[in-house]
Amino acid sequence: MVTLALDRVSVTLGRRAVLHDVSTAFAPGTLTAIVGPNGAGKSTLVRALLGLVPASGSVQVDGVEAAAMSRAERARRIAYVPQGQLLHWPLTVERLVGLGRLPHLAPMSRIGAADLAAIERAMARADVLHLRDRVATELSGGERARAMFARALAVEAAALIADEPLASLDPGHQIDVMDLLRAEAAAGGTVIAVLHDLAMAARYCDRLLLIDTGRILADGPAGHVLTAERLRAVYGIDARIENGGPWPTITALGRVRPLA
Repeated sequence: MVTLALDRVSVTLGRRAVLHDVSTAFAPGTLTAIVGPNGAGKSTLVRALLGLVPASGSVQVDGVEAAAMSRAERARRIAYVPQGQLLHWPLTVERLVGLGRLPHLAPMSRIGAADLAAIERAMARADVLHLRDRVATELSGGERARAMFARALAVEAAALIADEPLASLDPGHQIDVMDLLRAEAAAGGTVIAVLHDLAMAARYCDRLLLIDTGRILADGPAGHVLTAERLRAVYGIDARIENGGPWPTITALGRVRPLA
């Protein structure tokens, strides 16, 4: 189990301030959705956690400054599913998933029996066993997304960060991915997902972190975060929110229209 924390973290990319003094923490056993409109800073926040962008402030992994950790140690502790799913090499799916074991391997060492077992488990959980011999660059967008997800699962890290993991997936596989994220958290993992689908976030996630213009606007369960007033202010939409079921149901009704 691992706890991730940001303390007054700011990120400037080029001349644009993208995150502003963000402080928050992510605990084991919790599935957190980071939500907000395009350009809000969601992906930058998780990239700051991973050390992929220069940031001021403090990023900690179990109370240890992440900057003091080696890249391999951080990679063993935090698995990452990036958005975009770009592939440049014609690897088979099995070999692609096997890249998830690299943080565990010493230089020039070979994959062993424990690594092969982890790869097999990851492919089974991501439903890509039947694709193991296919060339990953020849897969459909949805198949490729699941293969990349399997690569992250193969790390078997205590924390998992997924940036827009539902993109390119059909509704059935979207549910499969959210079930997997939910299961990771239930098993004690620290799980963070950047999501655009508010309905999925409300249904599956213990906690929603709503950000806009690089600042945290609301933090808590879906019923607290997703209010009609906030959706109007942040997303510029009118929405109907029903709280009578096991999770809030959100229906977007249309764009907010300025008064004539």
